[in-house]
Amino acid sequence: MTANDLVLIANAGDVGRGVLDQLRAQDVPVRVLVRHDDDRAAGLRALGAEIVVGDLTRPESVAAALRGVGKMYFAMPVSPDHLLATTVVATVARDCAELDVLVGMSQMTVSQMTATSTAESDQQRLHWLGEQVLNWSGLPVVHIRPTSFLDNPLFTTLAARSIRENGTIALPFGTGRTSPVAVVDVARVVAAVLLDPAPHIGHVYELTGPRSMDMTEMAEEFSRALGRPVSYVDVPLDRWRADVLARAGLPPHLEQHVATMARLHRDNRYDRTSDDVERLTGVPAQSVEAFVAAHKDLYLG
Repeated sequence: MTANDLVLIANAGDVGRGVLDQLRAQDVPVRVLVRHDDDRAAGLRALGAEIVVGDLTRPESVAAALRGVGKMYFAMPVSPDHLLATTVVATVARDCAELDVLVGMSQMTVSQMTATSTAESDQQRLHWLGEQVLNWSGLPVVHIRPTSFLDNPLFTTLAARSIRENGTIALPFGTGRTSPVAVVDVARVVAAVLLDPAPHIGHVYELTGPRSMDMTEMAEEFSRALGRPVSYVDVPLDRWRADVLARAGLPPHLEQHVATMARLHRDNRYDRTSDDVERLTGVPAQSVEAFVAAHKDLYLG
């Protein structure tokens, strides 16, 4: 075990940026691995992060980023390179670093998967395999498995567009129930683990919002938050994929993942709740109503 408090954030996406804010508020030294030293990197540097440029799929980049690091948060955007990056990180960290903890960002879908299940997306399969690699590595690993994010475009920009146009949320979720979690709540959990890792080593934390609901109930929470009627319109999955998803111009791997998420919602695979956010941070997860109320300008324009 190392006494080095330096934390490596290997992906400062929305959750990583939130983790950075949490750690720097407590004067924890943070290094962030970025692909390019651009304006976004400059913004992270302005928050007090040390910036290193590299690539999670290249061992030499990971080795340089891990030098002197005691704790690591590992995440990637949706990518066909997810398993490669996980394997590189696990191999290099095992051979070149002395970590107190490696916090890995996964997905709650993994909790319902098996070695041979086939209903999930390619990305979800990569997360399942990536967790196996991290477990086999012998590193002090903590797996974070959030459900779908409240901040996801499905619940933010796409919902905002249809709410402004006709007061509806149009998604192909049928009567499936869901319990989306806010990015800020996931970041709080990751930061809590990084700040005091010992009690968490080997644990899996499943992160959801405070309750599971169908989309009609979710629309009611939107209505209360926005002070205007919002209703749910169920759209056939094939039509939604052709009319909405295909026009978004997403890479094929990402498009397949989002389409699968929609199908699994319809199949009620996201009907899960957990109190892990409150147990680890002392503060309950944000409700849909509270999240939407805090982002009124986004939804109402």
